[in-house]
Amino acid sequence: MTVCDMCGKSGYLVIAEIEGADLTICKDCAKYGKNVRKIPKPLPKIEIKKVEKPSFPDKELVLYIVSDYSKRVKEAREKLGLKQEALAKKLAERESLVQKIECGNFEPSMRLARKLENNLGIILIKQHEEEKQKFGKTKLGAMTIGDMIKIKKRK
Repeated sequence: MTVCDMCGKSGYLVIAEIEGADLTICKDCAKYGKNVRKIPKPLPKIEIKKVEKPSFPDKELVLYIVSDYSKRVKEAREKLGLKQEALAKKLAERESLVQKIECGNFEPSMRLARKLENNLGIILIKQHEEEKQKFGKTKLGAMTIGDMIKIKKRK
């Protein structure tokens, strides 16, 4: 905050010419000068908060569909005594889709796999925890071709 150049008061200030010099002075001292201009009120200070980078977990949970899904679906359906047509109606899907799943020609989506699990009482979706790999970076932070080669060799 600025203060009056003549008396030292703080508060609302103006610029006035006194004896050839432009001074920042209070209203009381303004009577001693000429060409009085008002100083615009300072804008309120805005606090700038530092944005932290989001921290990602070191481990990630990955869901996947088991490789023998077709066998599990077919055995569970037969165990319950259902025909493909009846299972398709239960799932609100087409019969041809159930046939393709049982033959192994179509891998179900996660949504469809959940439906199959709930209706047949089987497990089709498994989870796996993956650890993140940390890669080296150059001083500038960008990845170089050498870094990529090192990554490829690790796998």
